[in-house]
Amino acid sequence: MKRIIPTLLLGGTLLHSLPAVAGEWLQWQGNSLTYLYGKDFKVNPRIQQTLTFEHADKWKYGDNFLFVDKIFYNGQADRGKGVNTYYGEFSPRLSFGKIFDRKLEFGPVKDVLLAMTYESGEGDNEAYLIGAGFDLAIPGFNYFTLNIYQRNTEGSRPGDRVWQITPAFSYTIPMGRSDILIDGYMDWVVDNDQTRRGTYHANLQFNPQVKYDLGKALNLGARQLYVGVEYSYWKDKYGIDNRGNVDSNQSVTSALVKVQF
Repeated sequence: MKRIIPTLLLGGTLLHSLPAVAGEWLQWQGNSLTYLYGKDFKVNPRIQQTLTFEHADKWKYGDNFLFVDKIFYNGQADRGKGVNTYYGEFSPRLSFGKIFDRKLEFGPVKDVLLAMTYESGEGDNEAYLIGAGFDLAIPGFNYFTLNIYQRNTEGSRPGDRVWQITPAFSYTIPMGRSDILIDGYMDWVVDNDQTRRGTYHANLQFNPQVKYDLGKALNLGARQLYVGVEYSYWKDKYGIDNRGNVDSNQSVTSALVKVQF
């Protein structure tokens, strides 16, 4: 099993060095740390605390997003992972419009991209995804992206090469002296013919966050300190069929504090 954390940290270090060595290549970047506390998780221990590092950037020919979760099980041991674990994803995209210097716009689509994701965590947990990405212009949204992948799940529970649909969005609502930011994503594995091979079942995960810009309200700076909640809905979590012996349908609301830098 490859360890994703050293790879992601190296990638983050290289991205930070880009402005000094490549000038206009790196157009913008942002980082954040998020703390989450929630109860009633399924499959894993019921109570979890999570510390998440996120990085996002846009460069001359595309964009990148990565996150690493360090998950603590409140002293309770998870089978095969102990009292804590980690999980991460790295999602680079390459813009065909920027590479070929052409406007690839039609309807709400503002750009077409090659989208990729690598997922990895502790133990037998690895997946590779590749497909098409679309940047969409939807009125009112800060951004709205749609990635359609072919997904290949590795390990002892392999899945057939199935389709995954992943929209991601961000929307701001002004409120008094500050704003409420609603953002998140959905991962929808839409099919999996188990008659061929594998036990990775079709599943749907929806993770929106609702955050109040506390930093702006306190005159500490906009978009730097947020408080709020994250809602995690996961039908057939980890691709485990809920009709079996394991309750794998998850619905959890977690308290959230997020610092952006």
